[in-house]
Amino acid sequence: MRLAGRHAAVPPVRLFRQVYAPRACDAVAYSMATYAMPLVVLATTGSASLTGLAFALEWIPRVAAFSVAGVLVDRRGAAIVCFLASLTRAMAVAGGAIALLALPDGTGETVTVMLLAAVTGTLTQFSFLANEAVGAMVGRRLQGGARKVQPVLIGIDQTATLIGPALGGFLLLDGPTSMLACLSALSFLSAGLALRTPPTPLRSTHRSGSGGRSGICEGWQTLRSQPSLRLLVVGLACSNLMLGLLQSVSPILVEGRFGRSAAAVGTLWSIAAASTLAAVTCCRFALDRLGLWGVGVISSIVAAAACLAVPYSPSYTGYTALVALFMAADGGLTVVLRTLRSLVIPTAAFGTTLALTVLLLLLPFPLAGIVLAVTAPAHLTHVIEGCAMLQAVVLFLTFLRLHKDPLFRVTTHPVKPGA
Repeated sequence: MRLAGRHAAVPPVRLFRQVYAPRACDAVAYSMATYAMPLVVLATTGSASLTGLAFALEWIPRVAAFSVAGVLVDRRGAAIVCFLASLTRAMAVAGGAIALLALPDGTGETVTVMLLAAVTGTLTQFSFLANEAVGAMVGRRLQGGARKVQPVLIGIDQTATLIGPALGGFLLLDGPTSMLACLSALSFLSAGLALRTPPTPLRSTHRSGSGGRSGICEGWQTLRSQPSLRLLVVGLACSNLMLGLLQSVSPILVEGRFGRSAAAVGTLWSIAAASTLAAVTCCRFALDRLGLWGVGVISSIVAAAACLAVPYSPSYTGYTALVALFMAADGGLTVVLRTLRSLVIPTAAFGTTLALTVLLLLLPFPLAGIVLAVTAPAHLTHVIEGCAMLQAVVLFLTFLRLHKDPLFRVTTHPVKPGA
C-alpha cells in the first residue's frame, strides 16, 4: 500500500468536517439525482414512457460503473475520485440547465434530459463508492469506530433520502431549471468538501499480476476470502428481493386492494424511511450492548415476521405499519452489513469489493420486477407468501452459520487501530 502525495502525512480525523459533512452533501445530491431526475424528464417531456426509459438509462450505467469506480477508488484514492465525479456532475447539470433554457420544446430538449439522467446516474455511483471507502477507512482507524461511524453514515443517507426527493419536487414547481441549479450547486459543494476528506490507502497498479483482471474479478477474490461477508451478502440479497417485491407491488395493493390514491403510496414510503432512520439511530447504541450478531438476529426476526404478515394485512394502516416495521429491520441489517464490511475487507481492495457487494445486493430488484411481471393478479398473495418464507429461511440459516464463525464474533468487539 502507498499513500497519495498530499496524504503522505495522515492528520487526525475530524469526523464532522472531514467525513460527515462531505457525506451529507453528496447524499442529498445523490438522492436528488436518483429520485428527482425522472421527474425532470416528466416535467420536460410530459411522457410517462420516456420517464420510465430515463429511469432505466439512469440505473443501467450505475450498475456498469461499479467495477470501474471500485478500481479507481483503490488505485487513485477516494478524495480525488469523489472530487472529479462531483465536479463533473456539477458542470454537466449546469450545462444541462443552460441547454434547457436555450433549446426549444422538442427533440433536442428530450435528448438533453435523457442524457443528463444517464450521466448523473453514473457519476453519483463514483462519488458514493468514494465516500463509502472514506467511512470504512475512518471506522477502521478509530478505536471501535466502525460500530459508531457506520450507523451515523446510514442515518445521513436515510435523512438525505427524505430531504432529496422532497426538495427536488418542491423546486420543480418553479420549473426544471431551478431543480437542476440546486443539484449543480450541491455537486460543486460536494467537490469542494471532497478535498478535505482523510486519505485512503492505494493499491499499486502492478499489484496482483499484470492488472488485466477486471475490478469485479478482484472484488470476487476478496469476497471469496471472507466467508462471513459472503454469507451476509447472500442473506441480505434475499431480503432485498422481498424489498423489491414490496416496492413493485405496493401501488397495486394500495390502490387496488385498499382503495387509496397514488399519493398514499408516497406517504407509505415516507413513513418507512422515517422508521428506518429511527432504527439506525437505535442500532448505534444497540451494537455496543448486543454486538453485530445480536443486532443482526433481532433485525432478521423482525424483518421475517413483518413480511410473513404482509399478505394478511386487512387495511392500509396495517399494511403501512408492517412495511415500516420491515424497513426498520432492514435498516438494522444494513448497519450490520456495512459495519462488518468496513472491518473485514482489506483497505487497499475496499473499492473493488464494495462495488461487487453493492452489485450483488442490487440484482434482486430487477428480479423482483420480473417476478411481478409474470405473476397473475390472482396469485400475487401466494408469491408474496413464498418470497417471505424464502427470506425467513435464508436469514435464519445465515445467522445460524454466522453465530459459529469466529471472525464474525470478533467484529462485535472494538478493533485495535490499524487492525
